[in-house]
Amino acid sequence: MGVLFDYFRAEDDAAAVSLMENLDGGPVVASGDGAAVDAIDLKGIEPTVTLGKLVSFVRGVDWEVNLVDLKLLWSRDEHEGPWLMSLDGATRDTLASIDDARVLELSARWGRIDELAWGGPLPDDQMLPVIEEIAALARRARDAGENLYCWCCL
Repeated sequence: MGVLFDYFRAEDDAAAVSLMENLDGGPVVASGDGAAVDAIDLKGIEPTVTLGKLVSFVRGVDWEVNLVDLKLLWSRDEHEGPWLMSLDGATRDTLASIDDARVLELSARWGRIDELAWGGPLPDDQMLPVIEEIAALARRARDAGENLYCWCCL
């Protein structure tokens, strides 16, 4: 089955927590008559390591565990989830800064990390749609003065 991750933007922490309460814990990306939230479904792309390594490539720095500064905002059950975390503004801005000239190179590098390339390196362009989605969401959040959030569920 795997772990589910939805990334979305909201005005602030209070609005993100309110959304969780309104959605009875999520998910944020809903089919059909879901809430009108600017969100993307990135199954398996967790924020600390997998997304963190993309952030490290964009910044040109080595990955470290606290590169993406996360803050737990809400959880229905501490051990069972779901959980809501905020991503720091620097991560939002880093993702928003990804331009078209770097997307293929980033896709190729990211597709070689252990967390994504379980059976060997992915094709160079396989992660392009994911990078384009997360960068576009981050740009919309930045341009609106909003923050990025990650909803996670087992």
